[in-house]
Amino acid sequence: MSSETSPHKPRVAVVFGGRSSEHAISVLTAGAVLRAIDRDKYDVLPIGITTDGRWALTADDPERMAIADRRLPSVAELAESTEGGVVLPVDPTNREVVYSEPGSMPKALGEVDVVFPVLHGPYGEDGTLQGLLELSGVPYVGSGVLSSAVGQDKDYMKRVFASFGLPVGPYEVIRPREWDKDPAAARRKIVDFAGEHGWPLFVKPARAGSSMGITKVDDLAGLDEAVEEARRHDPKILVESLLSGREIECGVLEFEDGPRASVPAEIPPVTAHDFYDFEAKYIDSADGIVPAPLTAEQTAEVQELAVAAFEAASCEGLVRADFFLQDNGEFVINEINTLPGFTPISMYPRMWQESGVSYPELIDRLLQAALERSTGLR
Repeated sequence: MSSETSPHKPRVAVVFGGRSSEHAISVLTAGAVLRAIDRDKYDVLPIGITTDGRWALTADDPERMAIADRRLPSVAELAESTEGGVVLPVDPTNREVVYSEPGSMPKALGEVDVVFPVLHGPYGEDGTLQGLLELSGVPYVGSGVLSSAVGQDKDYMKRVFASFGLPVGPYEVIRPREWDKDPAAARRKIVDFAGEHGWPLFVKPARAGSSMGITKVDDLAGLDEAVEEARRHDPKILVESLLSGREIECGVLEFEDGPRASVPAEIPPVTAHDFYDFEAKYIDSADGIVPAPLTAEQTAEVQELAVAAFEAASCEGLVRADFFLQDNGEFVINEINTLPGFTPISMYPRMWQESGVSYPELIDRLLQAALERSTGLR
């Protein structure tokens, strides 16, 4: 036997799926990430979380993690067992992942060096999974607990941005107790907001993404239905006024010398849809324009604002920042996404591709940054 040993390849657990309404989008993202990871450089362990919260061992089969005939994929279809579960120990001295099935002895799957969480929405993107990984002492891609939570909750996100002097648009928040205790008063609050800022309004879940649960409301008649649709995804809702202008996005990626912004992209008006909703994004594959047709001054400004938003929320790794370029020439930040989609049509990897960072290089850079960053206070 040779005395030489092969160098250790970091083991990456790609965790996807989850309990949120963005479950299928997470599966799409996982498929794209699994295709892009350099298998000569990393060992990969795909772990899917079902919609009821079970951590399942899944097939490493990106081809099955795609939209087929307008049908979205799920972890349940990819799981190797209908009952088996994967357990990540909450012990920073032990990174051994264990798989068990009822009536069988637990089986060790080996240690994990880094987790690439590609969960979107609550129970994954909102700081909950990040907290588990912090307790486990396992490095992970992306932002920590606080910035993940801020990035998920559009109410507190806007409050943080405003406190740092970033431009945000008018909005109102209806908290769960307000609607449950006195829906008439909550409705008047929204109507008063419309009286000040005008119709139409956008009613959306405060803590969801991928345009889930969003309704454009043109008048009072459609308000209650829009509120109930948003509350199907989140009992806390956000009401925003219509901002007339162009939709501009910009990616932020952490380099050795700090965060940098990509070339921006523009989401053109979607003629077949009322706005850039879920169907437009994922089913009908609405195309963004990369790079966005902006002046050099506008490009520099939106890049500066994107990095400022990244810093304001204490983000790490990556962020996609979404803006409106208003008719008066001023930018308003709409939101950030701390774990943006990595599907083949997603804007974040496309913007970095146009900025000179290929898809595989983007994945590698995120993994290397996570491996070099400690868990805990930093």
